[in-house]
This record gives sequence, structure tokens and C-alpha cells, in this order.
Amino acid sequence: MVTAAQPLSVLPRPRADAVRHLGPNWYAAVMGTAIVATAGAALPVRVPGLRPLCAAFWALSLVLLAALLLARALHWRHHRDRARAHLLDPATAPFYGCLAMALLAVGGGALTVGRDWIGVDAAVALDAVLFTAGTVVALTAAVAVPYLMAVRHRVTASQATPVWLLPLVAPMVSAALGPLLVPYLPAGQPRQTLLFACLALFGLSLLATFVMLPLVFGRLVTGGPPPLALTPALFLVLGPLGQSTTAAGKFAEVAPGVVPGPDGRAPGGLGGLGGLAVLYGVPVMGFALLWLCLATAHVARARRHGMGFTMTWWAFTFPVGTCVTGAAALARHTGLVAFDVLACALYLVLVAAWGVVAGHTARGLLSGALLAAPRPAPAGPRRGTGRTTSGAVR
Repeated sequence: MVTAAQPLSVLPRPRADAVRHLGPNWYAAVMGTAIVATAGAALPVRVPGLRPLCAAFWALSLVLLAALLLARALHWRHHRDRARAHLLDPATAPFYGCLAMALLAVGGGALTVGRDWIGVDAAVALDAVLFTAGTVVALTAAVAVPYLMAVRHRVTASQATPVWLLPLVAPMVSAALGPLLVPYLPAGQPRQTLLFACLALFGLSLLATFVMLPLVFGRLVTGGPPPLALTPALFLVLGPLGQSTTAAGKFAEVAPGVVPGPDGRAPGGLGGLGGLAVLYGVPVMGFALLWLCLATAHVARARRHGMGFTMTWWAFTFPVGTCVTGAAALARHTGLVAFDVLACALYLVLVAAWGVVAGHTARGLLSGALLAAPRPAPAGPRRGTGRTTSGAVR
């Protein structure tokens, strides 16, 4: 497991030349760290010492976010040619959704566990700023990236990868974390406006995902396994599934006193938003578990064929974490012990994955390998591990 001092020793004072090949995919490390905190706080069991540990993970994610924002600012200032190339690279541009999700994840973590360290008032202020900025970036990415794919990237269906989902799932993260701020707004119109805005973001992201996901699934079935280095990206499909289940649960929890009419708050209730949480969440969680098994099988195959570490391994963290929060929400709304067990089991997977991926990332940073110039993809077998200009993989 990596300590805070390892990545921080490299990132806080980046040199301009060191960040030339730093792409937006690096925000996945912030997302993956923040979700360890928020998923741990959502667990239906209380483990001694877990909450302070979750607060420490949130603090680490906050520092990592600040460091990466600084590094990316240097990148845009000193290597604008590379930054523009990232936007025009169909393998890299979707990762701009990670910037939005990193802002949102850290902001949500402030209200979930960060308030234990910084106080409620500071946590609300920080979350309000990060939620607003993250939502603006999420909506921009959700429009701009598909537009660029259509008019500049000129991609084909045979090139579809789960990475294409990243800008589309970002508004769903806003939908899931926005309800945390509802109780801190004045009663009446302000609370209703934010809640219904989150519902709109939920629909926006969900319908866009329903359009894109068949392309990804069809490419996987008809085109064969993805390149070895891109195989972990299959876990990205879990993101919109787990996050939408989490969002539906959050809507039901904040609706009483905000939305008039039945709220279905009681366990097993099937009225209003409480019904949405159960009737939507249970089937979607079932599909998420199916996809988890499918993605795990592909990763196991890729490891047997020599898949090495790349930054796509961070896909093992945040998407799994959303399934933890989704299962925990279902446990609260159904009262079923099975969902308690599922949430705890997935959280153990999340923590183990974070430890492995963070350790590899720290070693790659300290050695300089992860910030080195990208190698061209091999022209031979598809299972090569070439990287794009951002350090992402094709």
C-alpha cells in the first residue's frame, strides 16, 4: 500500500518538462482514492477505526487533486501543443470526463467524511465549489467530447471502447452527489430545484449511456477481446450502473420534506422515489454483477497473456466503489442482509485493488516511467500495450 508521501514527493512541485506527457487520465487516481473514503462511509456495518481511515483517504484525494490541477495547469501553459493533441485524440479526449468526476468525488467526500476533520461549514463550502465546478465540466464534456468524436475524430463502431462512457457518466456522478447539498439549502424552491436538477442529470447520463453501451458490448462480442493494456477499461461499464443505483437511493433519502407526495422511504416501500430506488436499483445491480464477472474473466485472460501495468488499472477502483455505494443504498431501502454482504465484499475488493494500483503508480512515478514519452503501439498483434500521447492506452 502506498503512503501519502510517495506520490506527493513527485507531484506538488512538477517541472514543466516533467508534465509534458501528463494526460487527463491521471484524474482517475483522484477518483479511485476518493471513492475508498465515500464507499467506506456508506457501508452498512461499523468497523472500529474505519471512519478515521476513510477521512485520511479523503484528505489524500484532496491533496492529489490540488497537485494534479497544478500539474495540468503547467501542462496547458508550457505544452499547449500536447494539450490540443489530447483533445484531438479519440483515445484521450474522453478522459476529460475524469476531471469532472475527480472534482465531484472530492467534493462529495468532504461532506461525507471530510467534515470530521475540517468541520461542517468548511465541508459544505468546499463541496459547493467543487460540485458546481465539476457539474459544469461534466456537462461540457458530455457535449464537447461526443461532438469532437463526430466531427474531428471520425471514429467507427469497431473502435468502440468503454472509455467512451467517461464523459457520459460524469453527469451521473453529479446526480449522485448533488443530493448531499440539498439539506443545506433553504427550504422550498432552492431544495426542490437542486433535487430536480439532479434528477435531470440522472436522466441525461442514463439515456446517453443506454445509447453508447450497446456499441461497447457489440464491439466486445463481435470484435473479440480488447488489446491487453485496454482490458481493465472494461470495468468502466460498472461506473454508470453503480452510480445510477446510488443516485436513485439518494433521491429517495432526501425527498421527504422536499418533494410533495409519497416518498417510499420505508424499507420495501414502492411509492414515489423510494420505489425508483428499489425497482430501478435491483435489476441494474444484477446486470452490474454480470458485467463484473465478464470483465474479471477478460482481465484474468489478459494477465495470462502478459498484461502489464498501465494507468488503465485505475478502472479497478472507482467503478467498483460505485457498486459498493449502490449496494449499500439497496441495503438501506430493502432491508436485505444480502445487499449488506454484497457491499462489504465489494469494498474489500476495492481496497485491495487500490493498494495494488496505487503501489504500481507510486513506483512508476518515482522511476519516471509513467511520465516518460509515449512509446508507439506495435504494428503486430493486437495484444500490444502501446500508449497514446497522454499515457493512456489504445
